[in-house]
Amino acid sequence: MNKFWYADEKVDTTPIISSRIRLARNLKKYPFMCRISQEQSTKMVEETTERLKGRFDLIDLAKMSEPEKRHLLERHIVSPEFLKIDMPKGLLVQPDERISIMLNEEDHVRIQTIYPGEDMDGAWDVANKVDDLLEETLEYAFDKDYGYLTSCPTNTGTGLRASFMIHLPMLEKTGHIKNVLNTVTKFGVTLRGIHGEGTEPLGHIFQVSNQVTMGKPETEIIGALKNVTAQIMQSENELRRKFFKEKKLDMVDRIYRSYGTLKHARTMSGKEAMELLSSVRLGYMLKILDEPKPNLTIYQIMMNIQRGSLIVAAKKDLTDLERDTARADYLRGVFS
Repeated sequence: MNKFWYADEKVDTTPIISSRIRLARNLKKYPFMCRISQEQSTKMVEETTERLKGRFDLIDLAKMSEPEKRHLLERHIVSPEFLKIDMPKGLLVQPDERISIMLNEEDHVRIQTIYPGEDMDGAWDVANKVDDLLEETLEYAFDKDYGYLTSCPTNTGTGLRASFMIHLPMLEKTGHIKNVLNTVTKFGVTLRGIHGEGTEPLGHIFQVSNQVTMGKPETEIIGALKNVTAQIMQSENELRRKFFKEKKLDMVDRIYRSYGTLKHARTMSGKEAMELLSSVRLGYMLKILDEPKPNLTIYQIMMNIQRGSLIVAAKKDLTDLERDTARADYLRGVFS
């Protein structure tokens, strides 16, 4: 399978854009990240990389520019924290970007799988297999009472962080998202920004993820997250139906205006573009918009207009105005 996860049509089918599993692991023979030395970091990365040779592409971060690293973040291959760490680290990625492994992030090993749409079971199955593959030859830090030991106590136990990336334009526009946030926390679930903890939502896109990792099996944690996410989707869909019934003309007008601006604008900021693309995505999903759909998924377009992606595509640094111009040029091409 060579198709990138974000190029799959499932990405634009429901409010759920993707399903992600992240497993945090540490190796027993090395100190945790708060105590590990440069030399030990290097050995740990080399040892883990050797176990996966031939199965993944090794990304040499030392040879990458800052925009190229940001490009990895925009594609959800790495976390913001990983890019900030000034220690020897490694990154292993499969060609379709559905599986990646960060070495020396907050923990020694962070296994991540991302699947398009609502396929958490598929993401979990693959992540579990990669975890088993590593555990065949590497001894994890594990306690019979506490489970997998991690740098942050909130990850101890299963080390599992499951998350859905979900598009919630109506909940955010109406302010109901605050009520959702207050409700889901009671069930051990949280809402985060588009790139996870400490980031802001862009284009009304959030990550819904579990907070509890200890005391429950992985399948139960995932099941609880599915149930809460289903309730969030129900609230979003009810608002969509309500607005379509009561304010149909306003809704249709906003969607078509968004499409027209994307098709004709000469400069555009990243925030404005994400808002417009959010409206267009909603328009296609509700079958309001009958204009030709781009060959790319809307979420793929959203990634391609981010700062790092634009600079990488231009193969040179860009000023703010040049980026806004390049973004508009790209969008006109896509929607024409």
